[in-house]
Amino acid sequence: MIQAHTIEQLKALRLDGMVAAIADQATSSAATELGFEDRLSMLVQREIDWRDNKRLTRLLKAARLKVSGACIEDILWRDSRHLDRHLVTALAGCDWVRHARTVLITGMTGTGKTWLACALARQAARCGFTVLYTRTTRLMTELRVAHGDGTFGRRLAQLARIDVLVLDDFAGAPMEPSDRTDLLELLDDRVGTKATLITSQMAVKQWHAWLDDPTIADAILDRIVHCSHRIELKGPSLRKNADQEQDQ
Repeated sequence: MIQAHTIEQLKALRLDGMVAAIADQATSSAATELGFEDRLSMLVQREIDWRDNKRLTRLLKAARLKVSGACIEDILWRDSRHLDRHLVTALAGCDWVRHARTVLITGMTGTGKTWLACALARQAARCGFTVLYTRTTRLMTELRVAHGDGTFGRRLAQLARIDVLVLDDFAGAPMEPSDRTDLLELLDDRVGTKATLITSQMAVKQWHAWLDDPTIADAILDRIVHCSHRIELKGPSLRKNADQEQDQ
């Protein structure tokens, strides 16, 4: 039996996973039959798992995903959806995040754009990447306020450090001239350094006209469409519990 003093030392070192594992081993007859090296290995693995789970919890809290329970494992695959399983599986590996690529998800309301975006974002958090979900219109409003209170530069710098930025409902409302400039600055900071995930009801080919400024539109689309992965959703929702949730 490990002495209480040793337990307190482990707690002081913040080895909470190891402390929990020791308590479990103390009540397990199977564990007492293991050798020292095997038991030590179990303690170390428990600590690693504990820290990974704690980090994931922290990342997901900061991500503020709209659909917090969305995950790749729950995708409902149907032939009628024409969803490329190989592409989604590849995206689940998160190389698109490591290589600072863009993922564009388009489709009509109710097809599961937001759900799939949150599932991919959650997968990125599982791999240890920082994530932030936001509706595009809300972010533009936030940046306008930042201009007024003098925090615009600082906020842009914060956004530039996020590994995966999810811009939901892109092209969902008319954009002010100042918003277009802010969006260009935001995306310019991410090109080649950080990944961006965009969802939209509007087809990609219509975004240039929606931006309503040929010069800025060319610059914005060059940064998000070039070398992007595209998913065009059709039909009913991807979710297994599609009858309980609505994509907005």
